[in-house]
Amino acid sequence: MPQHPFTPADTLVCRSAIDGSIITTVAAGDMSAAITAASRAFNSWRLVPAPIRGALVHRIGELMREKKDELATAIMRDIGKTRSEALGEVQECIDMADFAVGLSRQLHGLTIASERPGHRLIETWHPLGLVGVITAFNFPLAVWAWNALLALVCGNPVVWKPSEKALPSALALHAVAHQAIKELGHDHALLSVVCGTAEAGAALAADPRVALVSATGSTRMGRQVATAVAARLGRSLLELGGNNAAIVTPSADLDLALRAITFAAVGTAGQRCTTLRRLLVHTSIYAQVVPRLTSIFAAVRVGDPRESGVLIGPLIDHVAVSAMQSALSDACAQGGRVHGGEPLTCCGEGAYVRPALVEIAANAAVVQEEVFAPILYVSAYEDLATAIAANNAVSHGLSSAILTNDLREAEYFLAPNGSDCGIANVNVGTSGAEIGGAFGGDKASGGGREAGSDSWKAYMRRVTSTINGSGALPLAQGVVFDLTAG
Repeated sequence: MPQHPFTPADTLVCRSAIDGSIITTVAAGDMSAAITAASRAFNSWRLVPAPIRGALVHRIGELMREKKDELATAIMRDIGKTRSEALGEVQECIDMADFAVGLSRQLHGLTIASERPGHRLIETWHPLGLVGVITAFNFPLAVWAWNALLALVCGNPVVWKPSEKALPSALALHAVAHQAIKELGHDHALLSVVCGTAEAGAALAADPRVALVSATGSTRMGRQVATAVAARLGRSLLELGGNNAAIVTPSADLDLALRAITFAAVGTAGQRCTTLRRLLVHTSIYAQVVPRLTSIFAAVRVGDPRESGVLIGPLIDHVAVSAMQSALSDACAQGGRVHGGEPLTCCGEGAYVRPALVEIAANAAVVQEEVFAPILYVSAYEDLATAIAANNAVSHGLSSAILTNDLREAEYFLAPNGSDCGIANVNVGTSGAEIGGAFGGDKASGGGREAGSDSWKAYMRRVTSTINGSGALPLAQGVVFDLTAG
């Protein structure tokens, strides 16, 4: 498997979240060597026409299609996603390849009218430089695809530091991408993977040769990355945590709402940045919604994700279980009523829990903090303005939703004085975004945008050019600079 040389100082033990068993061991990589090689590769790759760069991404996409089952199995084994969710993540990578290939012929600039006769203004987009990508365990492949496939068509090599909790699946995808690079005769340093702990990510963020660092993870980690990159005046693209809320109004289709709420709250065992963590229910329907949700949470099947019918796999490790139990204890101390949430013994040493529904005041201290586990805090509200204010009251601003059949309520939620999140949905949950739209949030959620829309611009630099096709030299804004005067 093509990789840059490892230094033998550290060996990383890779365990399966399903049962705690050891999958393999991996040697830690040499970040500096990877950056050096990628920097050299940039000098030639930026001159390759974008459609030819797109041909490489096209081949990567074809190989991901061929290896879809194998890659999904690796994800499932590493982090405990259900097979359906793991296959969905690989499909997201494939979709990103298709999107990036089309984009390779659409890196459009602008022609701008000049105020000066015989002059023309144009904007051109050029490759930015080396892109560093730091990914989290919960989407070990998709977030790499969001960044790397766009970066490639934009003319940039990529150095990837994957989560140490999901290395085997990352290495499997890296091998697929390198097969495409080998087949088409490109420089293997266009895509590098460096296995390591947080220190490797810190080295990537601090290196001045890295033009852009895209980092996905906790807000705490994002602050560290942003500080290191800003200190050298580099660019950062941050996709961080989310304390996401949904509002259920009296007009909502409750059957649809319950399905949307359940997947958003417990999908991937509550380990998505877009997981639904706060539910705001109108007082008139609170007594209908909460008992039905409580029953669903108690009945949904938790267990080995390789088994048919299982909808919730394990948490990533027992540290996550401890954090969940601590949050539930705090909720009880703050007047909350907890339903479920107990640890379960399902498969070996895997970290399994029953999802928890907690009835609690929306302004309780524990509700203001994101816990990466399947905890849904439920609160009642009297009027929509109050609910939207509660939606916006937390430090994060990633994803949000309203469940309503009232057009005026939906429009209020989407208005400038409505949800302050980067994602604001109507009659769907907070998670499960499609790649065509730009993904990301504001406030403590990072402020970056990845995947679709015009997110490609983050990986390029803009050049504004004035072209004088006349024989005169008029100045803008009517300025006169006459060397013959006086």
